[in-house]
Order: sequence, then structure tokens, then C-alpha cells
Amino acid sequence: MIDLGILASAPSEGAAEVTRVFLMLVALVTAARVGGSLATRIGQPTVLGELLAGIIIGPSLLGFVDPNDPFIHVLAEFGVVILLFQIGLHTDLGGLIKVGPAAASVGLVGVVLPFGTGYFTARLLGVEMMPAIVCGAAMTATSIGISARILGDLGSLETREGKVVLGAAVLDDVAGLVILAVVATMARGGDVTPSSVAGTVALAVGFLVVAVAAGGILAPRLFALIDKLPVSGTTGALALAFALLLAALADIGGSALIIGAFAAGLILHWTPQRETIEDSTSALGHFFVPVFFASVGAAVDIRAMIHPESLLLGGSLLVIGILGKFVAGYAPFWVPMRHALVGAAMVPRGEVGLIFARMGLATAALTPELFGALMIMVIGTTFVTPPWLAWLARRGLQSAARGAASGDRSRIAELMAIVRGKRQDIGTVDDLVSGERRDDEEK
Repeated sequence: MIDLGILASAPSEGAAEVTRVFLMLVALVTAARVGGSLATRIGQPTVLGELLAGIIIGPSLLGFVDPNDPFIHVLAEFGVVILLFQIGLHTDLGGLIKVGPAAASVGLVGVVLPFGTGYFTARLLGVEMMPAIVCGAAMTATSIGISARILGDLGSLETREGKVVLGAAVLDDVAGLVILAVVATMARGGDVTPSSVAGTVALAVGFLVVAVAAGGILAPRLFALIDKLPVSGTTGALALAFALLLAALADIGGSALIIGAFAAGLILHWTPQRETIEDSTSALGHFFVPVFFASVGAAVDIRAMIHPESLLLGGSLLVIGILGKFVAGYAPFWVPMRHALVGAAMVPRGEVGLIFARMGLATAALTPELFGALMIMVIGTTFVTPPWLAWLARRGLQSAARGAASGDRSRIAELMAIVRGKRQDIGTVDDLVSGERRDDEEK
């Protein structure tokens, strides 16, 4: 006779797998939050601490987490969808038009120059064409979350420079997402020809345009009805389901998941329920986005990262990555503003650079050595920006004080906001990437 008690107490193979995933999640979330907390204590964004924490608990060092586990991969993808959805929610296309030529010029130069120099540098160092394209694409990114948080802490988010940076960062990320969609399609086995690239670009841009146009008409009416449902949390839950649906449709249509998630955010930006949706999804984001960042860190092979070829390529990409974005700040030379501050604020790659690098690794377009080189670039650009921007802001204040007697009246309100140290933010996107401000920091 079978002893049902013994069978019931013995874990099945499926239960053991669930337990293993749970324990990896415990390691990822705990390490990410502790690492992020330590990073903020030294004036760095949480994403940097979460990435480094992932490296520590990954296979290269402690071995607590397998970043190639399919369950961890799905949860990390969910984190990416939430992050891009949040960025879309905070992207005001009308606001981009207002900052106009200045932001457009910074964004254009901030894409073309880093992409071109990144691609050709990789090719000169012997990298094949597809991995070199991924390297160039990763160089185009600008972390809107990190830049917004630092400028907000300096009281510069609502200044002319702050608005130009946010507008240019959004343009860079949209362009980067389109490039990423092209790279993802090519990495899945497509031929790299002018016609195929043009077709993929048209598909990605077309999806964004059609989704935003159709969604802009239908979404407000749909979510007005959803908002009337008597069940608590329905609006936020169905908004996230909407983001997942568009992400899936983008992937099915031959584009990239993140294009669909970003488009969903753009659509819902205009709805009256935006704040409710933001609050609901950010609560999930504080769990799943760190899982993504830490899992990217766990995928880093330390031995491959410190390989001489990786160090050479990573160091080269780091230098041209900083210079390319900094030069972009001077593109609107006709606008009287602190161009150095704009250029420096465009430098951090942060979470967007990680998305590019992880996609390259997942599609086998990048070897562990090349992935490690991109990690050097992402970590380096993220690390140097906070102290650099703080120094530039202090220098700008000193210069403004010396010329106050004959100063530009149109800049008084902007400069006064900085002097008062008024903190500004763009909502929850910078919290997910740079950490939440404590109450005592607000005072």
C-alpha cells in the first residue's frame, strides 16, 4: 500500500523548481535593493548598485543566481516592459514640440555621433558587423531616469537646460528603440541589407505611429469606462495588461517588445487616469525592475570582462561615449544656455544602455567579451555623471552670481529655483532608476 503521507511530504520535481526560482528571486531582489541603497549613500543612482549587486551574486562570483533560467528571463522581461511603459507614460509629445529645435539638435547629434563612432571603433578593433551595430546602438541611449533625478536634485529640471535635456533624451531613446528593433530583427536571422533595414525601421516607426494614433482615440473612452468599474485596482491592472498586449503585438508584428510597451505608455499619457496607472504600475516596478537590473549584472562574465580585448573596447567606448554626448550639448549653439550642463546630462546610459546590451546577449549578437565591454561603458558613463553635473551646476551658480548685476532677466526665475535648492522630479521613472528620495531629503 502506498504511503500517501510520505508522497505528500516529498517535494515534486515541479515544486523543487518553483522553490529554486523563489530562492533566486530572493537573492536578486535582496541584493538589488541593498546594492541600490548603498549606491545612493555615495551619491550614485540605484541602478548602478543593482547592476553591481547582480554581478556579485551571479555565476562569476557567488553563483546564487542563474541569469539564463527561463523563469528569471521572463520576470526580467516583465521588468523591462514596466520600465518602458513608465517612460512612455511620462513622455509628453506636445512638450517635445515646445523645446523644438534645441532638443532636436541635441537629440540628433546625440544619436548620430555616438552610433557612428561606436560602430566604427568596434569595427576597427576587429568586431564583426552585427555586434558592432549593437555596440553603436547602445551608445545612442540616454538614461532619462538618471538625468531627470540629478537635474531635479540640483533644482535645474525646470530650467531651459533641463527641458532641453529631457526632450533630447526622449528623442534619443525613441531613436534608440527603433535601432534596437532593427538589430533584434537582424539578429534573429534577417539579412542586413539596405532594403531590409529600411523595412524594419518603417515597421517600428509605423507601429508607433499607428498605435499612438489609434490608441489616442480609443484609449480615453475605454479607460473612462474601466475607471467606473467598482473593483479596486482595476484601472492599473488593465493598463498593465494593455501594455503587455501592445508589447506582444509588436513582437508578433516583427518589431520589439519594448516598442509596444513604450507605445502603450505614450497612449495612456493623455488619459485622466494617468496618475492612478502610474501609482499602480510603479508599485510592481519597484520589485520587477530591480530584478531586471540585477539579472543583467548576473549575466556578466567577470573573466570575459577583464579580458584585454574587452578592456580595450570597453575603455574606448567609454571615452567616445562621454565625448559624443557631451559634444551634442553644444549642437544648439544659437541658444543662450549652459551647454556643458546639457552635454554632461546626456552622458549616462543607465537602464536604457542595459536594455540594449541585454538584448544583444540574448540574441547571441554579443559574445561574453563584447557584453562585458558594453558593461564597462554603461557603468562608467553612469558613475561619472552625478559628480560631474554637481560640479558644473556649482560653477554655473558662481558665474551667475558674478554677473548678477547685469544678468539676463529672463533667467532670474530659473536661477532662483536652483539657489533655493528646490527639488523637482518627473514622477516615478526617476524613482525606479535612481531611488526614491527620503522625506528628510525633501526638506
